[in-house]
Amino acid sequence: MASKESSGILELEKGNTSSTQDGQTIRQERNHPFGDDTPIYLTPSTASRLGSPTALAIGAFATTLTTLSISLMEWRGVTTTNVYIGNFFFVAGIGMVISAQWELVRGNSYGYTVLSAFGLFYGGFGAIITPAFGVADAYADKTAQYNNALGFWVLLWTVLNTFFLIGSATINLVYFGIFFTVELAFLFVSASYFAAADGHAGASIALKKAGGVFGFLSGLLGYYTLANLMCQEALFFSFPMGDTSRFFTRKKKAP
Repeated sequence: MASKESSGILELEKGNTSSTQDGQTIRQERNHPFGDDTPIYLTPSTASRLGSPTALAIGAFATTLTTLSISLMEWRGVTTTNVYIGNFFFVAGIGMVISAQWELVRGNSYGYTVLSAFGLFYGGFGAIITPAFGVADAYADKTAQYNNALGFWVLLWTVLNTFFLIGSATINLVYFGIFFTVELAFLFVSASYFAAADGHAGASIALKKAGGVFGFLSGLLGYYTLANLMCQEALFFSFPMGDTSRFFTRKKKAP
């Protein structure tokens, strides 16, 4: 884990082992609320802390992306994604955005930005494929234009994800892997739409499946992160995450 200087970012990784007053961990504070061996009969004040919203957000991200990726890879002949609209709007769209607000309350600006962005992305994608919004109908028979528009839409999300990828390099290898595979998934899916617009149906399907593979891998890394957070909360041990923060120490400003 990183030093206290980067605690805003590290809250994303360390759910219930975050530092309390005087550098104690939660478990230490439970055993010795005063930071020493003061007898319990002195009736110490009840310690309070904010719970971690990260596990819910990561779980929503992983579940929504994994199911979408299954359709992109056309497992068991599934190609239509409308059945996942509930995931896009509610599980990821609402779940991740609400969780992000609590990351902001805890002072984690990076976590807030990432979770909000992906929650809004899923909500936006859900709106595009929902017939009631009439997005596809607006293009009528202009299929090439529709696919080009989708290609640009995904491509610009690729650009935004690049900044998240850079930021994750200072946290750990698992987060870097999540954003790296998402980056590749976005690129392949975007290329798939452009290929479809140009009339290359075979290439479009192949590119879409490749995007699904990388999206599926990202979802698995998300589940790994979720398991790590749950074990920290319930079993008080963690999985290896490949901490990289020690390579990115902040330099103190000269007085």
